Amino acid sequence: MYRALIPNMLTSSNLVFGFCSILSTHNGDLFWGSIFILLALVADGLDGRSARFFGVSSEMGKEMDSLCDLVSFGVAPGFLAYNFCLHAFSWFGWVVAISFAVCGMLRLARFNVNADVVHGYFMGLAIPAGGCFVATSTLLLKGIGFDPLALGWVYPIVMFIVGLMMYSTVHYPDFKGKGEKVYLATKIISALIFALILFIGREAIVFAVLFGIFCTYTLLGIINSTIAAVSGSK
Repeated sequence: MYRALIPNMLTSSNLVFGFCSILSTHNGDLFWGSIFILLALVADGLDGRSARFFGVSSEMGKEMDSLCDLVSFGVAPGFLAYNFCLHAFSWFGWVVAISFAVCGMLRLARFNVNADVVHGYFMGLAIPAGGCFVATSTLLLKGIGFDPLALGWVYPIVMFIVGLMMYSTVHYPDFKGKGEKVYLATKIISALIFALILFIGREAIVFAVLFGIFCTYTLLGIINSTIAAVSGSK
């Protein structure tokens, strides 16, 4: 019983950080609204590892993890994005913010159902990556003082696409050394994208690195799947 305490506390911390993000965003502090999502990612990464370390992995723990993930990486980022920029697009902003959370929910439900079927890759963008894409993009844009409204409809469209990618069937590598093949061309293109992000965000280099990681990974699945389709491979 006591061995399950640490994993359960970490899982609960995921939810706590997600809720803190919502409260911070509601109070107009988008910086901490973003940081709390990243802290939720840390807690999310540690709970499963600690559960395996103590030998207390359980179905209840998995369900708790999914429920917490929906708040921290689905609802909180959607609310953050709405307050940051989407509110300027009237009803469409509502649609994008809500659909982001809904796609995250569908992604988690499908992941749980297919846990024993899908191996070696992620089907669709993992919801923590999607949520952190929103958080790190907010940090970077605020860090360099760039107003996303200057790009017109780019921000809501990108957000909508990221949401759809979570429930897509695009294959994303899980980086465990086997499974989904990552083509050399994918690696080169991804490296160039990452370098470009660092160059553009050099005035806030830490945030640029963080956003570069999640943005590049989001695009990596699309690029790799496209190359696989063109080459006729699966």
